[in-house]
Amino acid sequence: MRIIGIDTATATASVALVGHGIIIAEKSHPSRAAAGNGDRYPAKSNHAETILPLLESLLESTGMSLQNIDGLAIAIGPGSFTGLRIGLSTVKGLAYGSRLPVVGVSTLLAMAASATDHDGLICPILDARKNEVYAALFEKTGDVVHRLCEDTVASAPSILDIVSTSAGEKHCLMVGDGAVTYKQWLADRFGGRALFQTGDFSVSTAGAIARLSEDRFRSNDFDNLGSLTPVYLRHSQNEFHLPGFV
Repeated sequence: MRIIGIDTATATASVALVGHGIIIAEKSHPSRAAAGNGDRYPAKSNHAETILPLLESLLESTGMSLQNIDGLAIAIGPGSFTGLRIGLSTVKGLAYGSRLPVVGVSTLLAMAASATDHDGLICPILDARKNEVYAALFEKTGDVVHRLCEDTVASAPSILDIVSTSAGEKHCLMVGDGAVTYKQWLADRFGGRALFQTGDFSVSTAGAIARLSEDRFRSNDFDNLGSLTPVYLRHSQNEFHLPGFV
């Protein structure tokens, strides 16, 4: 089974080809090589201009075409409103033209699954602007990522304070541009229990998106293209409840 994963919800646009759980190839913009900028997240690319060239480059480098692909997986949010619309419209166009099934995957879940070298609590945090963040809490063991709460949006202090309290004495890996923006706050609140990514902040989530969708493709549990819409999150969804941690 070959699946292409696509992410335009985050600052780094990325595409990946996955076969039987293994990443065959991936492309991202800004590229990993171009993102050596210390503790700063790469500036967001113009996904409308980059996503199709990235996909074309991916297919060319693997000698594949869409006729060799079994399905498309797409990050459906939360994330950049514009990026989500670009990604979903691109995937729908490809799916209608090639008659490929599509599966939507939570951006935050994919971010947690991308932390391949970490087991334990993971909190993906995306900067939602206006002093708000998108966040969720997961626990990862090996390749299994267990969701501890729903994706939510709220003020940064309210979410991060609850995460700090709910994690107890456990270490928690903070990932995403929000973790960079609020790194000092998190370090002050968590102390040594707060773990952060170092070095490469441009890690592609597209590979994780494709891998997370595989079980649904095997079960023919596809999304309906007509009703598949981005998950923007609204303020009515701000309740942040962590089963088993409160």
